[in-house]
Amino acid sequence: MTGLSRRELLQVAMATAALAAANPAFAQRREPRQDDLLQFDAMGQVTLLNFTDLHAQLVPIYFREPSASIGVGAARGLPPHLVGEKFLAAYGIERDSYDAYALSCTDFESLALGFGRMGGLDRMAALIKAIRAERPGKVLLLDGGDTWQGSFTALANKGADMVRLMNALKVDAMTAHWEFTYGADRVQELIKQLEFPFLAANVTDSTWGDPVFQPSAVFERGGLRIGVIGQAFPYTPIANPRYMIPDWSFGIEEEKLAARVAKLRTEGVDLVVLLSHNGFDVDRKLAGRVKGIDVILTGHTHDALPKPVKVGDTLLIAAGSHGKFLARLDLEVRDKRIQNYAFRLIPVLADVIAPDPDMAGLIHEVRVPHEATLAKVLGHTESLLYRRGNFNGTFDDLICQALLVGRDVEIALSPGFRFGASLLADQEICGDDLFNQTAITYPAAYRTEMTGAQLKDVMEDVADNLFNPDPYYQQGGDMVRTGGLSYTIEIGKPAGQRISDMVLLRTGEKIEAGKTYTVSGWASVNQGTEGPAVYDVVAGYLQNVKRVRLEPNRHVKVLGADPAGYEPA
Repeated sequence: MTGLSRRELLQVAMATAALAAANPAFAQRREPRQDDLLQFDAMGQVTLLNFTDLHAQLVPIYFREPSASIGVGAARGLPPHLVGEKFLAAYGIERDSYDAYALSCTDFESLALGFGRMGGLDRMAALIKAIRAERPGKVLLLDGGDTWQGSFTALANKGADMVRLMNALKVDAMTAHWEFTYGADRVQELIKQLEFPFLAANVTDSTWGDPVFQPSAVFERGGLRIGVIGQAFPYTPIANPRYMIPDWSFGIEEEKLAARVAKLRTEGVDLVVLLSHNGFDVDRKLAGRVKGIDVILTGHTHDALPKPVKVGDTLLIAAGSHGKFLARLDLEVRDKRIQNYAFRLIPVLADVIAPDPDMAGLIHEVRVPHEATLAKVLGHTESLLYRRGNFNGTFDDLICQALLVGRDVEIALSPGFRFGASLLADQEICGDDLFNQTAITYPAAYRTEMTGAQLKDVMEDVADNLFNPDPYYQQGGDMVRTGGLSYTIEIGKPAGQRISDMVLLRTGEKIEAGKTYTVSGWASVNQGTEGPAVYDVVAGYLQNVKRVRLEPNRHVKVLGADPAGYEPA
């Protein structure tokens, strides 16, 4: 092929520029700049900034979005239950753009090599400072919870580092979920260190029914009075150990929420915001039943949506997780109603954002005392390791393999947690990476015996938590991950009838209801569970095998899934 002339090069450049102008996604194929990420046509009197489900991630990471986010009931086929190319098509996102990389699992590994890591609290701080400078007196920054848990440093100091960093970020209010797993006394200690309100209107004293935490707060921004109500994860004592918070009751509390919204309205607020950790589908149902909420900033299910979802007059904002995104919502409010809005889910592309030096310094202070643990090389991966999704991810499979070997059992169970960064092929697996998957306050890797009937009951219970068509009965995370076991799950079957064809992989024999099997798992909510910490079990396994290669799990057969929300391995 001959070289292009100067005239031909100019023609190509002009055509490319025209195409980029007509299709902004095309322009994203080039490396973005920080200014591109911040570009926004400001409007209205107030800017709501929010992030959620940070899970104590302070430095840039890789994080693959799910290939399985199956919608059921009224949510079938609706955002956020779209994955891969279906997601990209629904939002008109160019396949090789940085938004595609941030928001979808499609081509994740190749795009990760091109666009680099995401997140980093110093990058987040830089974006927030820039927007505050652009909109003085008009910005409200809200944290949706799951902030104090998810890393070794947060576990080592029981959340104190995250309180310090959130104070430095100048958060205006937060709500919570995993925060409660430090125990009631520690939560109260940390709240005293906060320089902003900890809001949880739906947590009450179990004896008297009195609020445990501040339910709401009113802020003035841009000449508006904004009422913010906190909604902690309503099923905390079910999904996490009850014994850690024995005297507190949780719930959705629709009627109390409606009364609180009405009270704020009578007190003259111009805008009502629900800062929620309910999960997206719960909040979608809630928005249709509780009137008067203008905006729900939803968290818990880690969904990232580039556009708001509108239910009646309520806007639902889903800001992703792990510091990958900063959500910006500009609002024009007149006569106590939203008249217009503009939204941008800003991807925090670490390589193109200049870190905020003050926050970078604080992060260094937090991490440097633990550098030996964080940087310790435990092994090496030859394949992509990830967790996020309704079923087993490859990092889950690694944990299950370690449990099978380290606890000498036939079957391994690992909880369907959503937190945990991804690793690309040919990366070292360091202590930091392992704790990002396992840093919880109840890590014991138990060894027990279960009958086939008991095992099926456990799996059926988790499946109903995930796939009950009524979101108010979806009380947990994703499906329990299994090692040494294959099974079939039929999404649309009634409770107790979804799981079948359970086979013990070691022998190829079907699981028998009356037969007993050795089982290991971790994160049991039962007090007094004994066993070595799961992170020690996995570390020992990695140091022994040295290199791991895990292909996508094909031992789970899924029937009846909406194809828009499920891309089989």
